[in-house]
Amino acid sequence: MKYRKFGKTGWDISEIGYGMWGMGGWTESDDQQSLKSLQKAIDLGCNFFDTAWGYGEGHSEELLGEIVRANPGKKLYTATKMPPKNFQWPSKREYVSKDCFPPDHIEEYVNKSLKNAGLDSFDLMQFHTWEDSWLQDENVLKKMADLKSQGLFHAIGISMNRWEPWNGVQAVKSGLIDSVQVIYNIFDQNPQDELFPACKEHNVAVIARVPFDEGTLTGLLTKETTWPEGDWRNTYFVPENLHSSVEHADALKPLVPKGMTMPEMALRFILEEPAVSTIIPGMRKLHHVEANTATSGKEPLDANLVEELKKHRWDREPTEWSQ
Repeated sequence: MKYRKFGKTGWDISEIGYGMWGMGGWTESDDQQSLKSLQKAIDLGCNFFDTAWGYGEGHSEELLGEIVRANPGKKLYTATKMPPKNFQWPSKREYVSKDCFPPDHIEEYVNKSLKNAGLDSFDLMQFHTWEDSWLQDENVLKKMADLKSQGLFHAIGISMNRWEPWNGVQAVKSGLIDSVQVIYNIFDQNPQDELFPACKEHNVAVIARVPFDEGTLTGLLTKETTWPEGDWRNTYFVPENLHSSVEHADALKPLVPKGMTMPEMALRFILEEPAVSTIIPGMRKLHHVEANTATSGKEPLDANLVEELKKHRWDREPTEWSQ
């Protein structure tokens, strides 16, 4: 496993981290399987784990605390997210700061997350939704600075709306945050336009999420793919999105080099970007952990392949189903 600096914190973070959304409550999740996968990742050098209260109303945080206590001799970096008070994902322009993160709500959910995990502190506390307009309310980040000074967490981050990487650039430039979490993958390359240059200039860490485009970039989805009742992906992959996503993925398949899988190519493309501190794929099964962590430390992709992959940038606009 290779490690990268996590922005101004100076932390050495595994470039393949661990996204814990799926194990918080997706269908077919199994706690014992999840814990085995988490432990395998740790054994393979992963040291960054990202969760949220919203992942099963704290259940994923409970699993994170359990795995941290099972590895007392290792430094594992813990990151979670506070839900907005209105419990609406994604944020919308009309939501003001008091709708989503008034100071008393921030303090309540920081403490709830600590209780769920059974930890004294988190390394990173993130806003689970964000609007740059909230910077105008000094009480929001003032409360975060106060809780940070109490040692309840050690760094502050924002998690950005799907397909809106511009809506966080001002937060980066403010100097008040330590990290951004943003969708970045072969299709979603638009963070390179404004966000990544700002992060480089202000030494703000980048957590790249959704590296496989919710499964599209595994190459395994078809236009007939379905999920069990109650699975979140049924509301995301409506026919309009599923059909288009599969067509975009199929166009990539001829580019996958011999001996490489599409998921490996997807991860290695992201690792080509120096602004990225860590990638957080969801990994509920052991073979996913083994395959994803193995991409760290490999040689850079062929430059000609990278240029071809850049041509598959797919600029999308948020819709009712994109969440």
